[in-house]
Amino acid sequence: MSVEVERLLINFRTIEEFKKFKQYGMQELSMKEDLEHDMIENNSESPFYGIYFGDSLVARMSLYKVKAKYDYYFEPKQDYLELWKLEVLEGYRRRGFGEELVEYAKSFNLPVKTNARVNSHDFWERMGFQPAHYEVDRDFGENPYIWLPEGVSEQVDPN
Repeated sequence: MSVEVERLLINFRTIEEFKKFKQYGMQELSMKEDLEHDMIENNSESPFYGIYFGDSLVARMSLYKVKAKYDYYFEPKQDYLELWKLEVLEGYRRRGFGEELVEYAKSFNLPVKTNARVNSHDFWERMGFQPAHYEVDRDFGENPYIWLPEGVSEQVDPN
């Protein structure tokens, strides 16, 4: 089965699709509020990507570009992607949709940082991510995982 990741439009239809995810108890991952906040016009640059199965959005993620001046994870210091709120509807899990979204993020060939949710560590490691060395002042209780393209290494505080 061939699937395609597409940038989601910031519009009312997408908000309606996002409501389906919240129904599955994934409120901490809900992007509906983010979408409503960013809704300006139908063709604006959206940080949201998804996969449709038929006419239904079944998998989604937020992907934000972070400027090099805010990079505390990678060496050399550079722009990187922050992958947030990866979610696949319950009835569509274990079909490769989450993997497709992650592979899409990696296709930009920039380092990728994400925060592993409870019980997702195995998934991220299968996708080629590694746990970042935890730094209290930087990570604020999160569980950062990073993906390193060729020529990039993790920035580790020498102190």
